[in-house]
Amino acid sequence: MWFAVRVIDSTYEQVAERVLMDYERAGPEWRRGYLGDTPHLERSWENFSACIDRVLRQAARLEPVPWRDALRELCQRTIGQPVSWWLAGSTALAVRGAPIEPGDLDLICDAGDAVTLGELLSDSLIEPVTTGSADWLGQWLGRAFCEARVEWVGGVNPLVDEPEPSDFGPEAARRLEPVRFEDWQILVPPMDLQRAVNERRGLTHRIAMIDTLEGLQ
Repeated sequence: MWFAVRVIDSTYEQVAERVLMDYERAGPEWRRGYLGDTPHLERSWENFSACIDRVLRQAARLEPVPWRDALRELCQRTIGQPVSWWLAGSTALAVRGAPIEPGDLDLICDAGDAVTLGELLSDSLIEPVTTGSADWLGQWLGRAFCEARVEWVGGVNPLVDEPEPSDFGPEAARRLEPVRFEDWQILVPPMDLQRAVNERRGLTHRIAMIDTLEGLQ
């Protein structure tokens, strides 16, 4: 079964490249195939077809990204469940108080927890949980839409920490720090790793935000 989206507005071209980066490009279409017996495939397609316009509009910053609502729902669904996850990327800085508006929620978890997250978010999946390729970031990938995009990688490839540690690899996982978000405690990578990653990317504005946060600790 193929999931496909045809982009007819040039406004979405670049964001489609980013959001659908693991899709195959075929002219004006991005598409990805799934085995017919993939769990939650039909429901994922229904959600994908209903939500992909909002996904792309949010990625293009044409529509606000209610990341707090998405994180709140994620916490409510996973509290007390046999699953563990932690935040990476810009949301990990936002929950620390950084003045940043994340475009989505990036989660990291173990391989087995990736499948469990798919079950807990089965009614919100926009892509079924599937295995990644051998050279990809991790063993499993899942995507849901809880008024904002939620993506998770399960079983991160240790090679992401070479030649230098990333902020979502094994080194970050060994050094996770708890932060408070409303009624929940959430784990995030240490700020020195996030600073180093953003420094390598040349994101000076984000580096300044991290330095300000560190100064407030």
